[in-house]
Amino acid sequence: MRKTTIARAAVALGAATALALAAPLAASAHVRVNPDAAAAGSYATLTFKVPTESATAGTVKLEVDLPTDTPFSSVSYQPVPGWSTQVVTEKLAKPVKTATATITEAATKVIWTAEKGVQIAPSQFQQFTISAGPVPDTGSVLLPAHQTYSDGTVVDWDQKTPASGKEPEHPAPTLYINDTPPSADASGGASTAPSVTATPGTSGTSGMSATSATSATDGVAIGLGIGGIALGAIALVVAVFALTRRRASGASAASTAPRNPEGK
Repeated sequence: MRKTTIARAAVALGAATALALAAPLAASAHVRVNPDAAAAGSYATLTFKVPTESATAGTVKLEVDLPTDTPFSSVSYQPVPGWSTQVVTEKLAKPVKTATATITEAATKVIWTAEKGVQIAPSQFQQFTISAGPVPDTGSVLLPAHQTYSDGTVVDWDQKTPASGKEPEHPAPTLYINDTPPSADASGGASTAPSVTATPGTSGTSGMSATSATSATDGVAIGLGIGGIALGAIALVVAVFALTRRRASGASAASTAPRNPEGK
């Protein structure tokens, strides 16, 4: 009976711990950009959050495609220890006129490659940051990402999320400018009515701050996970307390039992 009680409590604690670990993982799955909203004309600091979803291989390369029909005239990156970074600049097939200039050449992609012995291991994530601008005056910009694993597998995050907000299997990181991001309830993670304060910039520094729905979702998931662990721990404590009380009661009953003076 004692072993059964402890075993049940241990199972409860294990289940709660599994829930705690699974919730943040589900919330952070997929390659996403943070913030997912910016103001036209600003210089935005964009961070790509890259989780490794494989259980057997690590992420060793990330390639992000930048728009060519509404290009950024300036793109720079923040160095990541253990990773080399390449900004690919190409001549545009068709010049793009903006309010201040005509762009004939622009950055078309950014590639991060892990150095030897470095990878984003299973259950880990890494963040890759760029500064890009001026942000074009358009509805939204797709930033397709291509994630390469150590076993050679490549996952393309390049599907557009429809207006309904129902997220596809491999959604492309999307920067919303004039368009409203899909509802969080419909997309399972996209922001709704983002709070953005932006100042049009004239240099490569960011003039924008934004609240990301991804961070908020991750926070909720982590909170649920902590709650699960707490419930499991409480179940274990209650089980041990009940067992200790039962043993104490048994010992007390034995000590107060009447004795036969003749030893019979």
